[in-house]
Amino acid sequence: MDRTAQRAPRPPGRTVAYEPSSAASPLHVRAAAVLEAGWTGTSTVPSRGLYPHQWSWDSAFIAIGLRHLSPLRAQTELETLLAAQWTDGRIPHIVFNPSVPLDAYFPSPDFWCSSTAGRTAGAPRTVQTSGIVQPPVHALAAWLVHLADPGLSRARGFLTRAYPRLAAWHGYLLHRRDLGGGGLVSVVHPWEQGMDNSPCWDRPLSRVTPAPARSFRRADLDHGAPEDRPTDLDYGRYVRLAADYRDRGYADGPGDFAVEDPAFNALLAASEYALDRIARELGVTGPARRARAERLTEALVERLWDPAAGMFLCRDVRAGETIPERGVSGLIPLLLPALPRGLAATLVRTMCGPHFGLGGTTRLVPSFDLLGEAFDPHRYWRGPAWFNTNWLLERGLRRHGARGRADALRKGMLHTAGASGFAEYVDPYTAQACGVTGFGWTAALTLDLLHDRPARGGNGLTAIKGEDRA
Repeated sequence: MDRTAQRAPRPPGRTVAYEPSSAASPLHVRAAAVLEAGWTGTSTVPSRGLYPHQWSWDSAFIAIGLRHLSPLRAQTELETLLAAQWTDGRIPHIVFNPSVPLDAYFPSPDFWCSSTAGRTAGAPRTVQTSGIVQPPVHALAAWLVHLADPGLSRARGFLTRAYPRLAAWHGYLLHRRDLGGGGLVSVVHPWEQGMDNSPCWDRPLSRVTPAPARSFRRADLDHGAPEDRPTDLDYGRYVRLAADYRDRGYADGPGDFAVEDPAFNALLAASEYALDRIARELGVTGPARRARAERLTEALVERLWDPAAGMFLCRDVRAGETIPERGVSGLIPLLLPALPRGLAATLVRTMCGPHFGLGGTTRLVPSFDLLGEAFDPHRYWRGPAWFNTNWLLERGLRRHGARGRADALRKGMLHTAGASGFAEYVDPYTAQACGVTGFGWTAALTLDLLHDRPARGGNGLTAIKGEDRA
C-alpha cells in the first residue's frame, strides 16, 4: 500500500475537519492532511516552519479549497483575517500569531509596530499585523465559500458580516492607491503584489538604497535553500521600503516604489464581480460593481496592454513608463470576462509560445519569461511555476474557450502537486520541488481542482459571471 495515501494520524484532543469517504482519492486525502496539519484553530498557516502566521492571499486561496472539506472552517479562515482589518479599509498581508516566537519569522511584529506606527491609519490594537497588503482575492473566496453551503452561510450571517469589510477593502484600494491617476491600483512594495522578487521589480527597486545587512536576520534561509530565495541585496531593499513606509505612519503616497501591476488589478476586478454577487444575495444597494469591474478592465487595457509583447506589462508609476519584463502577472487578466476577444486570444498564444512554453516545454506556466535574461528556474518568482497563478490561468483559459488547454493544465497541476509533495513552487521544466513541501495553497487548490470538475461546469467561473444562483 502507498504510505503517502494513508491518512495522517489524528492529533490528540483535536477534531478533524472531515471524515473522507472510502471513495476519496489518495490525492484528496493527502491534500486534506496538509490543510489539517496547518490548521491553528482559527486559520491555516501556509507552512509550519517557513510561514508560521496567517497570510492574506494565502488564506483566500486556502479557504477556496477548505470549503470542500469544511465550509465552517473556510468561513472562519476568512473571518479571522477580516477581523484584523484596519479602519482605513486595508487588509494586512500578515496577521501575527502571538504564540509564535519573534525570531521565527522576519519581519516580525516588532519591525512593523502596527499598533503604534499604524495608529493614524487605524491599525487594530488587540492584534499585531504587517502594514502592507496583498492581492484582493478575498471577495471571490468569500462568494465561493458561501456557495459551498449557502444554508450554513446564511444561518451564521457570514456574508452579512463580511460584505462591509470587503467593500471597505476595495474602497481603500480604489481611492487610496490610485497613485498613477489612471484608475488602477498601485502597489508600494513588491511583497504587496505577492510575486516577491519578480524581475519585473528590478528596475524600480534599483532606486532603493538597501538596508544594511546587519540590521536584519533572514529567518527564511533557515528553511529554504539560498539559491531558491531572494538575494541579500533584494532583501535589503525590501526591508528599506517597508521601514520607510512604517516610518511614514503607513500613509499612502508617491514613494520610491509604486507600480501598477496587471495581476493585482485583474484580481480586484474579479473580486468586484464577486462582491456584486454578494450584494445581490444580501439585497444591498450600492455602487454599480459590475460597471466598476468593467472600468478596471478598460483601464488595464489602456494603461498596461503591450501589443508587441502580446501581454500586459507592469507600469513604473514614478518613472511614468511600462517595465519591459514579461512576468506571469501579465497573463492573469485572462481571468476577466470583459477582456476583448482579440486580446484574450493573444494572451493564450503568448502563454503557449516560446516565452512561457505551456503545452510544449513546460507543463505549468512559469512565473517569468523563459527567454528573459533574469530567468532562473529555481529562484522564487524569477522562473519557477506556482500553483495559485496556474489555478487562475486554468480558469482564464476555460473562460475564453480554450478548454483543451485548460484540461491539460488542470491535469498537469494535479500530477505535479501530488508528485512534488504539494511543493511551494516547482522547476517549470522538470517539476522538481522547490521551496517547502506541504504548502497550504498548493494543497487547497488541488482540492478545488479535484472537486470542481470541468464536466460539471465548475472551477469557480460563475463567481465572476453572475450566472449562478445560490
